[in-house]
Amino acid sequence: QVQLVESGGGLVQAGGSLKLSCVASGRIWSIDGMGWYRQIPGNQRELVAFIKDGGQTNVADSVKGRFTISRHGILLMLEMTNLKPDDTAVYYCNAKKKENGGDYWGQGTQVTVAS
Repeated sequence: QVQLVESGGGLVQAGGSLKLSCVASGRIWSIDGMGWYRQIPGNQRELVAFIKDGGQTNVADSVKGRFTISRHGILLMLEMTNLKPDDTAVYYCNAKKKENGGDYWGQGTQVTVAS
C-alpha cells in the first residue's frame, strides 16, 4: 500500500498563487508516476498534471503556463500561479500502481479562488 497526504490548499484571490504538496509513504517502489487531479461537486475528477518516473510531464491545457508540477522523491509539488475562480476544486494527489495501472489517492485538499 501507498499512502498519500496532501497539504497547501486554501482560499486565495483571483490572480494569486498557491503551492500544493503531497508526501508519499509505504511501498514507494510500487508506483509509476504521480500527479494531481481535481474535482468539482457533480463533476468527474479531471487530470491537472502528471509526472512520470522518467520526468515526462502531462499538463492539462486549462492550466498550462500557470501550473507547474515537480517531484523530488516522495514529495510531489504543484505550483499554481495566476489562479482563476474556475480553478476552485478539491485537488487530489494520485499515484499509479506499476503492476496494473491502478490508482492510489490522497484525501484531497480544497482550493478556493475568490473573484
